[in-house]
Amino acid sequence: MNNTAVNTARLLGAGARALLVLTLVTGVCYPLAVTGIAQAAFPHRANGSEITDGDGRVVGSELIGQRYDLPPQAGRATPAPDQRWFQPRPSHGLGTNTVNRQYDLLVSGATNRSGDNAELMTWVRDAKSAVVRDNSTAAYRVRASDVPADAVTSSGSGLDPHISPEYARLQVHRVAERNKLDAAQVERLVTDHTEGRVLGFMGEPRVNVLKLNIALRELTRR
Repeated sequence: MNNTAVNTARLLGAGARALLVLTLVTGVCYPLAVTGIAQAAFPHRANGSEITDGDGRVVGSELIGQRYDLPPQAGRATPAPDQRWFQPRPSHGLGTNTVNRQYDLLVSGATNRSGDNAELMTWVRDAKSAVVRDNSTAAYRVRASDVPADAVTSSGSGLDPHISPEYARLQVHRVAERNKLDAAQVERLVTDHTEGRVLGFMGEPRVNVLKLNIALRELTRR
């Protein structure tokens, strides 16, 4: 065997050993180590930040928003919101998950329109009118000036699980009426589920809609 062939064989052998080592380190050892540390130190977050209801069933993730709609009706372009529940932020990107039929997953990505886009302004006006109409009751009238921005605009990712405390409180009277509850009871639920700023200064106060609706479901069972 000449020197060229010997050198080629050595290089191929070295390359194969490097590939094997890198595969073991980066493809096996590192993922196992990271997974093990995450499961030991942060098991809740490592497993998807799952939320369970009062019966112990997993009903979603605290990190991903979901919709609360009635079954779609024939001839209706989009399903109507189920007014018994607190509603999340609007989303124009909905996609069905063929594996998990529990709820529709939101497609990551929102409307991506500029602030002066005519179509966006029409959506906002229509959404504000719908919020006023849907949340007004015989004893409580929502004013257009009371509608917060997150009630009529989708989040940047389309996956936001939170709404503002202002939007949650705006829905209190409608939710109370639809569930035959006292409005003060429902308002206490909103107060109890309002989260403050992270470390006292990052972000804004917010309400996780899924957690709030689980608490509402438990209240209606009593």
